[in-house]
Amino acid sequence: MLSSFASLTVERSGVQLHTRAGGEGPPLLLLHGHPQSMAMWHRVAPVLAQTHRVVLMDLRGYGDSSRPAADAAHANHSKREMALDALVVMKAHGFERFDVLAHDRGARVAHRLAVDAPAAVRRLMLLDIAPTLAMYDNTSDAFARAYWHWFFMIQPGPLPEALIESGPARYVRSVMGGRYAGLAPFTPEALAEYERCAALPGTAQSIAEDYRASATLDLEHDRADVAAGRLLQQSLRVLWGEHGAVGRCFDVLGLWHERAAQVTGRILPCGHYLAEEAPEQVIAEAQAFFTDPLSDSFSDS
Repeated sequence: MLSSFASLTVERSGVQLHTRAGGEGPPLLLLHGHPQSMAMWHRVAPVLAQTHRVVLMDLRGYGDSSRPAADAAHANHSKREMALDALVVMKAHGFERFDVLAHDRGARVAHRLAVDAPAAVRRLMLLDIAPTLAMYDNTSDAFARAYWHWFFMIQPGPLPEALIESGPARYVRSVMGGRYAGLAPFTPEALAEYERCAALPGTAQSIAEDYRASATLDLEHDRADVAAGRLLQQSLRVLWGEHGAVGRCFDVLGLWHERAAQVTGRILPCGHYLAEEAPEQVIAEAQAFFTDPLSDSFSDS
């Protein structure tokens, strides 16, 4: 999938990062969610590449990128490390400053990237997340039932890994198919790609470590930001699904107003997987936001 986008492997500290790029125009980085890969952008990226230089990457532990070793502090899978990956990837593609469109886990990486490297990120659009710290601090029964995998993944290994490895395709179909639209939004080709990558050696451990990091080290980083009064200064646009758990369980805009100086957003008529359930709306939103000079907090003009 996405074969029209040129492939480039970028290395950072021994981690091989699978990337693709295509199109001409201002740089735009696309980051995927769990349990997916860059393939989730197959309906969106070709259109955005008509006006942007689109760079896609598989996060470490996902897709065709490396599966780093687990460590006691879960640092190898922290969002800070993944954000540093993104910086190196964009530099390898020739860009020091860029926009970001990101979903789910990738959106959490984008949040950390924008905080840690504010001069690199012009604007960011985040799909179907509230701030990680707020989601953990305000967990309800409804949220825990909908996002059961958050709490399953953070259990000590090797139990989560063993259960996932016993049926990687079953895991993918259970997580993705258990939401509002079932498996209907996913093309057979995309679903096959998610299942292929889930079965690669080391995937189960990496994705479990991703969630363990989110419940430990990532929260430490977020709490430090809050204590220091650090807000996102870039223009932030957030979109979430009408039928998704994030919008049902959290005040999405209100929570982002606590973490960002400039934020707007709205609901889209879909579930969690916006880029595959409502690609036309995501494309329209991205085209409007990323081409609006008023949304560029770091405009050279």
